[in-house]
Amino acid sequence: MPAPDLVTAELTLTGRITTASNATFVGGIDDAVVVYKPIAGEKPLWDFPEGFLAHREVAAYLVSEVFGWDVVPHTWLRDGPLGEGMVQLWQEQDSGQDAVDLVAADDVPETGWKQVLEGRDENNRMVALIHEDSPALRRMAVFDVVVNNADRKGDHILTLSDGRRRGVDHGLTFHSDHKLRTVLWGWLGDALTAEELDGINRVSEGLHGQLGQDLVDLLTAEEIASLAARCARLRSAGRFPAPSGEMSAVPWPLF
Repeated sequence: MPAPDLVTAELTLTGRITTASNATFVGGIDDAVVVYKPIAGEKPLWDFPEGFLAHREVAAYLVSEVFGWDVVPHTWLRDGPLGEGMVQLWQEQDSGQDAVDLVAADDVPETGWKQVLEGRDENNRMVALIHEDSPALRRMAVFDVVVNNADRKGDHILTLSDGRRRGVDHGLTFHSDHKLRTVLWGWLGDALTAEELDGINRVSEGLHGQLGQDLVDLLTAEEIASLAARCARLRSAGRFPAPSGEMSAVPWPLF
């Protein structure tokens, strides 16, 4: 849970992120810089008609905490200038790093990167979508499968200067139907590591304890049951899944 001052101290808005599809603000709570997404500013989505995006964002943080991999920045619900919403600690990115990139198709690095797909850019040149091959990004990919992330764009992956990779914008998660859309398909079919399997086990077990209790106020009973089923399937398969269904396996736009 957040420190009491982050819940009760005044939240002051300092700016708005205009590129976001829902109302998203930057603000401050004492000395902490935060992102604030009020529930009142959410736009209805035909494929996510149940619940609130803010609740899903907080649920994603709670699952991340049980994984123990620090995937999602500190996120919580509280009141703000525009009513209750999701608040998340601001993350300062390292502009010199890219975890996901588009490069010329004949310029894909031989090591350290995974290629996801090829296509043509606006100038009809062949390009490739690639992402780094790192343990931190693998853990994020596992997390996305478990929470059924329908919107893992390249810009939703933050590169920190100390090498950490954090994911943001988790409003489109936890649907009871398969919705996985991600740019992190580079490990398709690869066996999960013992550490990754241990993380899935922690979430699965947590659903019978405190995590399950905490999610009751954020997700529907069907969504929680589907979360448990995804953990069981992934643990049983022991490897990264392949895309399935007729919908696109990647979000659009990619960034």
